[in-house]
Amino acid sequence: MSITEENPVREESAPVDAAPPSDGSRARAAGLRALRERVQAGPGEQATAAQHAKGKLTARERLALLFDPGTFVETEPFRRHRATGFGLETKRPHTDGVLTGWGRVNGRTVFAYAHDFRIFGGALGEAHAQKIHKVMDLAEKAGAPVVGLCDGAGARIQEGVTALAGYGGIFQRNVRNSGVIPQISVIMGPCAGGAAYSPALTDFVFMVKGTSQMFITGPDVVQAVTGEEITHEALGGADVHATTSGVAGFTYDNEECCLRDVRHLLGYLPANNRELPPAEPTCDAADRRTEALLDIVPADPNRSYDVTRVIEEIVDHGEYFEVHERWAPNVVCALARMDGRVVGIVANQPARLAGVLDIESSEKAARFVQMCDSFNIPLVTLVDVPGFLPGVGQEHGGVIRHGAKLLYAYCNATVPRVQLILRKAYGGAYIVMDSRSIGTDVSLAWPVNEIAVMGAEAAAGVVFRREIAASPDPEATRAERIKEYRDELMHPYYAAERGLVDDVIDPAETRAVLIRTLAMLRDKHAPLPSRKHGNQPQ
Repeated sequence: MSITEENPVREESAPVDAAPPSDGSRARAAGLRALRERVQAGPGEQATAAQHAKGKLTARERLALLFDPGTFVETEPFRRHRATGFGLETKRPHTDGVLTGWGRVNGRTVFAYAHDFRIFGGALGEAHAQKIHKVMDLAEKAGAPVVGLCDGAGARIQEGVTALAGYGGIFQRNVRNSGVIPQISVIMGPCAGGAAYSPALTDFVFMVKGTSQMFITGPDVVQAVTGEEITHEALGGADVHATTSGVAGFTYDNEECCLRDVRHLLGYLPANNRELPPAEPTCDAADRRTEALLDIVPADPNRSYDVTRVIEEIVDHGEYFEVHERWAPNVVCALARMDGRVVGIVANQPARLAGVLDIESSEKAARFVQMCDSFNIPLVTLVDVPGFLPGVGQEHGGVIRHGAKLLYAYCNATVPRVQLILRKAYGGAYIVMDSRSIGTDVSLAWPVNEIAVMGAEAAAGVVFRREIAASPDPEATRAERIKEYRDELMHPYYAAERGLVDDVIDPAETRAVLIRTLAMLRDKHAPLPSRKHGNQPQ
């Protein structure tokens, strides 16, 4: 064989299967252990103390709380950036400011990345981004959830456009994995500028009060451009995003409680969209009667009550996990179990704004319905709605297109869907709340239900307006016509007689009937038309 560059002569060496000298292997293994210990120790006690002084845990401490003990496997712990200029060439710490890997949460595989604020303030550079890209790609291939523990100062300014491109790669993966694997963002420090868009693309956002903030432009820029003075917390703190913007679904006083509930939420979700949510054994009988419901919900449609008490009565052991509890509280969205199986519950809340639908509640419920449909979670819709909130602000704010989001989400959902009308269901809001006409699989109602275009008082005022005005006793005529309208069109069995309600049930049998109905629908198959994707209302 001729000697060429492709086939160079190899020097004599030991046989391939010969073991290297034992002392060399032991020394190198010891060196590896020492290096790994230095990497795990991080940048030093002073940096760790500074992190703790802010009321924040380190990235490794957070991962230890998220994963089952001893199960976290770190990827690329020795990664270092290759950037030069602005002094970066002399600062090349291992991990490059982000920890990535996988482990077990309640025995199930979960992937995660955690910004290490002690290194470059958790700022994202090229190597940092590539580590996140890789762990997101692994999560996609493995078909397992990914959790991002965010505590970073945004893009690494010294690396310029390569840092920005790194964010683009994260966003692209967020979108590609949307509805494929659960994605959870946990904000545990600053998350500003372009970095804030990744959490916005994920399924759930957790925040910690006092230490986490999210905003596109910070207070200094806001003041320079608009003249408004505002603090970091008032601009993008946990309370703001939990009550005003709706960005945060969950808020906590400390990181330990926050991460505990991240673990809890993962217990309700399947690993990916090809699996069903995990079922758990329960000692709460499926046929348990719910007599308390006869007293919780007043027959008078004008009296208020707390719908969460209804939810507590029908779900296993009264336990549920509410999403966006502090935002748009006139609708309740919660994950729970019935007979050990996960369900998503959407319920009008008469205790807040009489349970009307408005811009924010429509958007909140639509997002929740879409999430449940993505991850094979059956939907139970509890209806007690007087309509959409009237007003110039609502109309100008786009209540039409926001209400259409909820309508679109329900119409597009292929999971088992059960509607239960607790009391009143008026107008377009009745249709939107997963009515028979938009495809719910089974519609049930209690014997106090009222389904109509509007309430009897308003309807009589429209239909019999002239007669009432011409009557010698308008009030008596009005009362008579209200009774006539209610007796003719709003009695509990009117919709059932026309097939728009499948059955009128005893409230005390609600849990048993719902569980039986969901069991019947468990193998539901409802293919959608062939299309690239729908054009959802914006």
